[in-house]
Amino acid sequence: MATSTSVRIHPGRRKANPMTTKNGKPRLGPLNMKQLTDLLEKTSAKKIKAKIQRYIQKRMKITND
Repeated sequence: MATSTSVRIHPGRRKANPMTTKNGKPRLGPLNMKQLTDLLEKTSAKKIKAKIQRYIQKRMKITND
């Protein structure tokens, strides 16, 4: 008689997606400029688009200095 038991995982061993926050918002820091522009084209929410555009401008300013 086989019983199916689920394996318990320690909370410290659970892995989350490193590219998103716990709320599902994208992390912009590790993305390069091409990935940021692609994400900007794919995103439909105005609030997130504005955030990405600000981050691109900030990154452009840093690289130009």
